Amino acid sequence: MIILFTGGARSGKSTRAEQYAARLGLPVIYLATAEAGDAEMRARIAHHQAQRPAAWPTVEAPLAPAAALSAIPAGSVVLLDCLSLLVTNLLLAHEADPEPVVTAEVSAILTVARARDLTLLIVTNEVGMGIVPEYPLGRVYRDLLGRANQQVAASADEVYLVVAGLPVEIRRLTASWAQEDGHDRPRCA
Repeated sequence: MIILFTGGARSGKSTRAEQYAARLGLPVIYLATAEAGDAEMRARIAHHQAQRPAAWPTVEAPLAPAAALSAIPAGSVVLLDCLSLLVTNLLLAHEADPEPVVTAEVSAILTVARARDLTLLIVTNEVGMGIVPEYPLGRVYRDLLGRANQQVAASADEVYLVVAGLPVEIRRLTASWAQEDGHDRPRCA
């Protein structure tokens, strides 16, 4: 299974993903994409580490989580936190042409998760609901992450939008809306 948790900054996405993983009652492997580049990021990482159970081993994979997933035992529960930072890392590493690299890595993550029968929980930020970034790199990032989020959501079994700490499963809502409308895709009136 692939389960996506998305929402704004500090919306409770990681907390809800951790709660979901814990409810499964199986060992969980935490797949981290963050890099501690400064004091603020070190503090954020320490906060996340303190929140989750100490028994969850952490695998750090800031640029290649698909390769890391390949080494995780089949059938495992994995919490990837977060796709947003992965896209940031790949954008900065491949600034000249990041889109094919991001698309390929996300595709590889999804392929490995399915092939290895993993329960993969993915946390990501929804950055497309705010203002248009002032700088070109910010706009590129917003667009890359938006497309990566769509790529994961299209493959995910469950998709949760977390707002003010409250998770709403949107795949089910989308499916029932399409059925009521009689169409597979939303359409404009």
